[in-house]
Amino acid sequence: MALEVGIVGLPSSGKSTLFHALTGSRATGDVGMAAIPDERLRQVAEVVRPRKVTPAAIRVVEVRGTGPALLGNLREVDALLVVLDGFSGTRVPADDLETLRLELVVADRDHVERRLERVAKQAKSGDPQLRQDAAALERILAHIDAGATLADWEGVLPPELEPLTTKPLIAVENGGGGIDLKLEAELAELPADEAAAFRDGASALDEVVRRLKDELDLLTFFTAGDKETRGWTLRKGQTAIEAAETVHSDIARGFIRCEVIRWNDLVESGSHAEAARRGLQRLEGKTYVVQDGDVLNVRFNV
Repeated sequence: MALEVGIVGLPSSGKSTLFHALTGSRATGDVGMAAIPDERLRQVAEVVRPRKVTPAAIRVVEVRGTGPALLGNLREVDALLVVLDGFSGTRVPADDLETLRLELVVADRDHVERRLERVAKQAKSGDPQLRQDAAALERILAHIDAGATLADWEGVLPPELEPLTTKPLIAVENGGGGIDLKLEAELAELPADEAAAFRDGASALDEVVRRLKDELDLLTFFTAGDKETRGWTLRKGQTAIEAAETVHSDIARGFIRCEVIRWNDLVESGSHAEAARRGLQRLEGKTYVVQDGDVLNVRFNV
């Protein structure tokens, strides 16, 4: 499953515009996919000549509003994109960013308080573990009420909390001092070559996606077949079996070995066969730690 990023912002800041600029025609409702630009994929595809080329992508979720209930929909995302109004002349982006940070703190407090109410009620049964859980939640609530955030909590947070304030947060200013999101959304509707010609270069949003990739500590690996050549994301440090699971659960279940070639070795060799003949292809097992730019072919049997 692709990693997720949630878009938040104050009213009329340009949240929907950023959502459409990132996802273009890949959007369905309030959920879409933002492609991760990667020149290596194009070069690998030129060697393999597949029928289809698919870039790695991050799933994007837009929340239309703020407040604890709406922001709570973002508890399962991996990072937050905050859109700031830099175009109207009536708002100060830095002040709006602090307002949104406070909204996240309030949403976390509301979530902790509601969970404490449920656990405290259940703890009346006398269950020792529930009593411990309730006591821990009371300490966490007092920590927030003292003016801190869950990101400052030194202990281990209950996994059920899924706090918002611990997630990576990337600010995107919509306007002259940042990115013209209206223009980028319009260009997202054009074919890639036409949009690039109009910009006379890469999209300003490419840097936003790269920042997300860095914040989430992601790497990109490739699968290169004649039907489809595709980019995929993994967290740095993840293994070949986790890469197989990313591609398809059946491949992971039947994992035997993984053929690995560096993307540039494949490009320079001109084919998988020539790379193997030169000794540039190797076999790895489930525990192999995937590297950024690896081209993987998993041998499996279900």
